[in-house]
Amino acid sequence: MATITLYELPGCPFCRKVVDKLDELGLEYDTIEVPASHGKRTEVKDVSGQTGVPVLVDEEHDVDGMPESDDIIAFLETTYGERAA
Repeated sequence: MATITLYELPGCPFCRKVVDKLDELGLEYDTIEVPASHGKRTEVKDVSGQTGVPVLVDEEHDVDGMPESDDIIAFLETTYGERAA
C-alpha cells in the first residue's frame, strides 16, 4: 500500500494536474474518488477540513490533508523531485 493518497474527482482539471505530477515523478499512490456533491464529501472533509479537491495525504512526510493543487505540486517537487537530491 502506498503512503500517498490523493482525494480526487474524475474530470477535475486541478486533480489532473496533481495526477500528472505524481505520474511524472514516478510515485506510487492510492486514489480515493470523492462524490460530485460537496455535501457528500464527508471523508475528504474529515481529512482536510474542507470539501474541495484535490487533497493529498502523505503519511511518510506527516501531511494529513493538503488542499490546493499548486501547493500539492510544489510539495511534491520539493519532496520528491529528482528524488529530493
